[in-house]
Amino acid sequence: MSGVTEDKVLPNPADDTNGPQAPAEPSEGVLWRRLLRTNTAWIFLVLILLVAFFSILKPNNFPTEFNIRAIATNAAVLLIIAVGETFVIITGGIDLSVGYVLLFSGVTAAQAMNAFGNPTDRGWDLILLGLLVALVSGLAWGTINGVLVTKAKVPPLIVTLGTLGMAWGMAQILSNGQDIRYIPSLLASVVGAGRFFAIPWLVVIAALVAAAGTIVLRMTRFGRYTFGVGSNEEAARRAGINVDRHLIKVYALSGLLAGFGGFLALAYFTTTTISGHANDNLNAIAAVVIGGTSLTGGIGTVVGTTIGVFIPAILASGFIIIGLQSFWQNVAVGAVLIVAVFVDQLRRRSRER
Repeated sequence: MSGVTEDKVLPNPADDTNGPQAPAEPSEGVLWRRLLRTNTAWIFLVLILLVAFFSILKPNNFPTEFNIRAIATNAAVLLIIAVGETFVIITGGIDLSVGYVLLFSGVTAAQAMNAFGNPTDRGWDLILLGLLVALVSGLAWGTINGVLVTKAKVPPLIVTLGTLGMAWGMAQILSNGQDIRYIPSLLASVVGAGRFFAIPWLVVIAALVAAAGTIVLRMTRFGRYTFGVGSNEEAARRAGINVDRHLIKVYALSGLLAGFGGFLALAYFTTTTISGHANDNLNAIAAVVIGGTSLTGGIGTVVGTTIGVFIPAILASGFIIIGLQSFWQNVAVGAVLIVAVFVDQLRRRSRER
């Protein structure tokens, strides 16, 4: 990379407006245009309004410590895979496979821990083996996605749709379509159900992953290259960035975090839950886009994704508490996703004027 001036093509990820700073504008319409550019602000407002809405409807059920803890715990695994998805979408790609890579990794981790007999009373040595297997499984699928996108030149939508089906099928083949129900009790009690003071360990772990993702995206060369590739791939190549290698790393990161999410889901549910991950892909992508990451690439923050992750979690909890069928969650998330993309288009048109 010697002799490359990164600032010529790489946008500044530390910008609070989720993208490069626009030049000064006339006073007329400035506030409206700023609001259009500040995705994190308006989605946080939506989040607050949702919390207020359900709290008013069910003041004795929704805004309770138990329910808040449950919402945060349910959102934890989704946040981990959404962090990886954020990097992918910022590059202008997409990873549809994360939900079933998560499932596959959970199955392989469970099988590894069951390979030495009943794992129920085993200790951290076996748990670490399961974690390693889950991470390697996710990393492998992510690397396959990256190689096919960059070297075979297959569109990311098609590649990850294909590996979605492959990961799902392989998980069913390995498990004979049956959930694996035996994991170390220590894993379930400490990681799955344990707390750090009053905060579930799953929430603590997810927060650390999100914090690490924020630091990498905003303060490292890897993050600058991610924005650069998403903003203008050809300009990034001319600046000396090995775009193919970087994209492989980004998809590998997405797979790695999906594998980690699979291990944590195994700890939380104490089973592989083969039929329980049908909406993970939609919810992860929706969380990223709702959080302000542009589907056309070059714009996004992990902070926005973190806020976006709680939209599906709050909707699911709120609908259950007010007595609506859980199926309405998918309808609501889909509608919010469309609105988020519409707002992103308005913001882009405003910047281009």
